[in-house]
Amino acid sequence: MLQEDYAIPDELITARSHSLFEKSAKRWYYGMRQTNGRNTWSWWKNDIITKWENDAWRYKMENASVKLFFDQDKDKPLTWYLKQVERLTALYLEMSQKMVHMKILKKFGGEREHSLRSRCLEQYSTEEYINAIEYIVTRTKIDIT
Repeated sequence: MLQEDYAIPDELITARSHSLFEKSAKRWYYGMRQTNGRNTWSWWKNDIITKWENDAWRYKMENASVKLFFDQDKDKPLTWYLKQVERLTALYLEMSQKMVHMKILKKFGGEREHSLRSRCLEQYSTEEYINAIEYIVTRTKIDIT
């Protein structure tokens, strides 16, 4: 994307590549960089796709997505919601934003899910969904049961 959209040379893209990764992906990147040295962006892009976009990764992400429900005691609405959006859009590239929001609302369950569905319009943006979730979670006594 950077190369096509902004005509940024390979050297600049690959010099900043370390900032794209976190945790185990960052360790993987540093190991690959040490083993293979400097390479073009197209080489890195191909290697990233080979490493991370495979059936095992997809299976792991789908299972994590299915099991993860909102927990008011440990999750903040903003960070939790954005992580779910990121996860679903990475898994299902063709999924519309509306479907992403609907799938995430199911993760609230019970009265809270019903309250959110009643409050949120289908054409809401991600920010509007987050505002509604923060309001319901922090300012009402609605529980998941």
